[in-house]
Amino acid sequence: MTTESDGSRLRWLSSIRTVLRTLVHTNVFISLATVSVAITTVSLTDLPFDPFPLFIVFAATMFVYSINRITDLEEDERNVPARASFTKRYGRLWLAVGSVLYVGAIAVAVVLGISGAVYLLLPAAVAVAYSVGIKRVFLVKNCFVGFAWAVIPLGVGYYYGQLPSVEILFLAGYVGVMITIAAVVFDVKDIAGDRAEGIATVPNTVGPRRTRLLSAAATVVVAAAVLALVASSVLPSRYLVVLAMNGYVLCYVPFATADRGPLFYGFVVDGEHVFLAAVVLVCEWLVW
Repeated sequence: MTTESDGSRLRWLSSIRTVLRTLVHTNVFISLATVSVAITTVSLTDLPFDPFPLFIVFAATMFVYSINRITDLEEDERNVPARASFTKRYGRLWLAVGSVLYVGAIAVAVVLGISGAVYLLLPAAVAVAYSVGIKRVFLVKNCFVGFAWAVIPLGVGYYYGQLPSVEILFLAGYVGVMITIAAVVFDVKDIAGDRAEGIATVPNTVGPRRTRLLSAAATVVVAAAVLALVASSVLPSRYLVVLAMNGYVLCYVPFATADRGPLFYGFVVDGEHVFLAAVVLVCEWLVW
């Protein structure tokens, strides 16, 4: 027998799920994730806070991922039908929002005379390259996604005139490798659709179990590399904080199965950098 308090709790849980699904399907959450990478970069490298590069990252991500949702619609109808349905109804609206934000970011950069404003055209090139065929090349698409995210710390470093510092280069490499791992894990949910489309991925080539094992092993190797860099004084000890994300990844990898819903992949997996940014900010406030 369901009590009134149980019913209220279920309604609250349903409302929370609805909000989270909306954040995921509209690409707002993934845009906040890329902003989190920029925040982590600014905080760990002791750079002054400036909202404009964060806005650039958010706008570019909204634009790129909104295009990707539309170009991947046929695959999503097989893999994530709920997201495909949302894209059919609202995809063009959110692409318009992303386009306005992206063009606005470029316009502001030009008006302000920001050096390197021409590089803001890179996200558009990334969106086109990914959509026209890179995603069909085995493992290349995962590395391509990793590279695209690695550009965020590099872009932050360029904006602040900190290239090529060891810390910026490390964060670019770390983000790139960890996102590549996440992209491989993400493909677990798309096994059926990718096979139907003739797209070779790690999960539909070696199987989901081996994919999870390889992803966990790669995450441990990255953690060992971070420890080695700190132990050899290449990086300050505060960079050990990134190991929190390695732990986070090791916690979700065992649960990455094809039957997991969009909240697992779109919120838990994509939330790894939001988690890291939160940990970094807490450490900055309490410790550093």
